[in-house]
Amino acid sequence: MIELQRPTLRPANPRFSTGPCSKPPGWRPENLPISALGRGHRSTLGRSRLRQVITKTRELLRIPKDYRVGIVPGSDTGAVEMALWSLLGPRSVDMLVWESFGKDWAVDATEQLTDLDVRIHDAEYGHLPDLTSVDFNADVVFAWNGTTSGVCVPNGDFIADDRAGLTICDATSAAFAVDLPWKKLDATTFSWQKVLGGEAAHGMLVLSPRAVDRLENHVPRWPVPKLFRLTTKGRLNEGIFDGATINTPSLLCVEDCIWVLNWAEQLGGLDAMIARASANAAALNTFVARVDWLRHLAQSAETRSNTSVCLTFHDPGIPADEMKGFASGVAARLEDEHVAFDIGSYRAAPPGLRIWCGATVETSDLELLFPWIEWAYKTERVARIGTSAE
Repeated sequence: MIELQRPTLRPANPRFSTGPCSKPPGWRPENLPISALGRGHRSTLGRSRLRQVITKTRELLRIPKDYRVGIVPGSDTGAVEMALWSLLGPRSVDMLVWESFGKDWAVDATEQLTDLDVRIHDAEYGHLPDLTSVDFNADVVFAWNGTTSGVCVPNGDFIADDRAGLTICDATSAAFAVDLPWKKLDATTFSWQKVLGGEAAHGMLVLSPRAVDRLENHVPRWPVPKLFRLTTKGRLNEGIFDGATINTPSLLCVEDCIWVLNWAEQLGGLDAMIARASANAAALNTFVARVDWLRHLAQSAETRSNTSVCLTFHDPGIPADEMKGFASGVAARLEDEHVAFDIGSYRAAPPGLRIWCGATVETSDLELLFPWIEWAYKTERVARIGTSAE
């Protein structure tokens, strides 16, 4: 058996999961205020803390003043479902699908919500559908960044300024890593657990005035569960956008989110967050370009995510029907060595690695990971076919 020498240095933080994502540098649980714990979330104190999340999110993301920003249950998934069940119906729907979560939203539109005229624009993992074929007289549903494919829209130029329909954007892997063009977006969703590195189960929903108008002038023809209801007696439930959440939030998670938002603010705000993510993605790009056995799943550099970076192995020595096991073996070796946790590709995606490069990750940790990926790849190859391909 060929013995391959292990690298000597390990990342200080081996957490490269795509969600929940790594906590920010310097985060410690003992630094979180606890005065709101055990208090009612509708108390003066509890509601003020929820309002802080809303206010700081609006400021950091540079969301227009006439847009509503609310905290909703169920993480990003809950926020997307709320938007779909509450807003869709009056117009036909164009669904943009190029990875697993987009497929989930398409299932809602085609199987759960009745009598919708739905057109699906889809593409295989690694590609975007034809954005020029989207009809903006329809409501358009899309993910800004496909978390499970690493493919993102390059910008908002494809969205019509004079659109008649609404745009519903799942931005969970893009918010705080991309300067989102808010005037192009009508209902935008994300969670605390992605780029912020916050805790899970809480989502954010941002509504344009056009989306509010739709809510107040359209009654869905299907029953809307309580957790999805955005209106009361035909009017927008403004409390949702002023810290009065539909259900009971975790005030510990709220304090955690405030801490992270303060960290982002002290870092330099949105521009600094984008710069950190972009630097991380650039470092990973450099590594991928150096080796001939690893490639980006996203086929075009223009559409590669700067947060959820998905990679595939390209090795003619590994049969295609063994690639899933091979990729899992590489990821398992990295986890066993405590140098990278949870970086296997998404279960429905092509086999490979998925490495989070958001702002809470340190570039220095990524750079220490790269020799370990090379070691794990060669070691797994030796174990399977007896040669390291050198």
